[in-house]
Amino acid sequence: MKVIGFAGWSGSGKTTLLEQVIGVLSARGLAVSLVKHAHHSFDIDHAGKDSWRHRQAGCREVMVSSGQRWSLTRELRGAPEATLDELLAHLGPCDLVLVEGFKRARIPKIEVRRTVIAAPLLHLNDPDIVAVATDAPLDTALPQLDINDPHAVADFIAAQVFSPVR
Repeated sequence: MKVIGFAGWSGSGKTTLLEQVIGVLSARGLAVSLVKHAHHSFDIDHAGKDSWRHRQAGCREVMVSSGQRWSLTRELRGAPEATLDELLAHLGPCDLVLVEGFKRARIPKIEVRRTVIAAPLLHLNDPDIVAVATDAPLDTALPQLDINDPHAVADFIAAQVFSPVR
């Protein structure tokens, strides 16, 4: 499974860039999946719905299925948060998995950086960052990608993860 991550501080534009890059890669015929880390409690279910009621009653997992999609919700109920590797094991076959967040994961990552975000550069302390998508030039030896050019970012990803290892 080919995996590359996007890491950056809140407000840096990770989600917007990912949305655009996913569109480009999908248009090129790639099957793309995404794993996103949430730093807060989140719920994809709604209070009062049957599946929500079943979770509240104590179900560890609830699967909802229709002719359009299926979704599996697992309640951790005090168990440790899943690792990225554990989450990747649950994905179906695809050409590429993009990962949003998981800053500390040992996977190749693109740092997403906007000059309006006054936070430390991640690549200075993360040897797994292979490029920076930014809106202004940085003093770094890493490849710099235009954060506003999703085609260039998609080209970099394709070269990074699908090129033969030398």
